[in-house]
Amino acid sequence: MTSRRMAPKGRPAICLLLLGIQTAAASVLFWTIFPVFQAVMLRAGQAQQLECSFLILIAAATLVLQISYWTRYWQVPLWAPVRSAFLGHILLFLSRISFFFGSALFSAVFFRHVPQLEILPPLEQSIAKAIGFMAILFALFCYSLELERLGRAVERPGAG
Repeated sequence: MTSRRMAPKGRPAICLLLLGIQTAAASVLFWTIFPVFQAVMLRAGQAQQLECSFLILIAAATLVLQISYWTRYWQVPLWAPVRSAFLGHILLFLSRISFFFGSALFSAVFFRHVPQLEILPPLEQSIAKAIGFMAILFALFCYSLELERLGRAVERPGAG
């Protein structure tokens, strides 16, 4: 067995803590961005003005999600607390659902909202917004991968 599959003392708790932090950060992103998603859908083509505190919260949640994901990925072996095909399938289902929201937001912004904008923002602003948006999507993608890995480890005997 490789060292990534061996769980020294304390590592299961750290693994679960990091997964909990990821889940909390993803939840903050979902609940914070949902009103923006609704506004984009209801007012396609209208520029959405976001408060600075709102942007800081989104950036912080994205950063926390990425830090906890990569810390778990590189430093802490994945630990499956139980073995259950049913629970594994539930986690795999949740991993898909967690990325549906990001995919829907991407679709709404890029295929519905942006083409209808009356006036496009300056190029630098557009690039900065696109980079921020892609960072959020990447963070949600990483979280969905984490749930998928955990789901596969839980559903398979001897995996982890």
